[in-house]
Amino acid sequence: MSDTEITKRQVEIEEGLDNLAHYLDGLFRIPGTTWRFGLDAVIGLIPNVGDTITSFASFYILLAGVRYGVPKITLLRMAFNIGLDYVVGAIPFLGDAFDFVWKANRQNMELIRTRAAGHGKGKTSDYIFVFGLIGILILVLISSILVSVYVISAILWEIFTLNI
Repeated sequence: MSDTEITKRQVEIEEGLDNLAHYLDGLFRIPGTTWRFGLDAVIGLIPNVGDTITSFASFYILLAGVRYGVPKITLLRMAFNIGLDYVVGAIPFLGDAFDFVWKANRQNMELIRTRAAGHGKGKTSDYIFVFGLIGILILVLISSILVSVYVISAILWEIFTLNI
């Protein structure tokens, strides 16, 4: 593969990542304003399910950070952005409003652009690190879902035991 083919391939990957971030954080514009929001905010209206689905798309951008040679500290910041987006996004009403403002995927794309310069491709240790971060984020996702199920079941239990 020649250098121009490698460069062209990297541009395509970057364009695909930009498109993913755009779909998640800026696909729709509120008419008459510059305010944009994406599928993350729309799908996030479905409690837990929406935020979980969009988090997995965000993991792809996090993995791209490794492919572009982003330092571990920046990968940690990117994981924090995703985690914050999920945790606050899971709070009813407040989380939905937060999803319209917090653009974790756009921020992570900007981190890739600014931090990848001068770095080589990711090493095996970088992949292990990022998979560890993703594992921690998945535990946060599962914990959030379990807490939601517990709260809903407790509420339903109270409703059904009072009516009997």
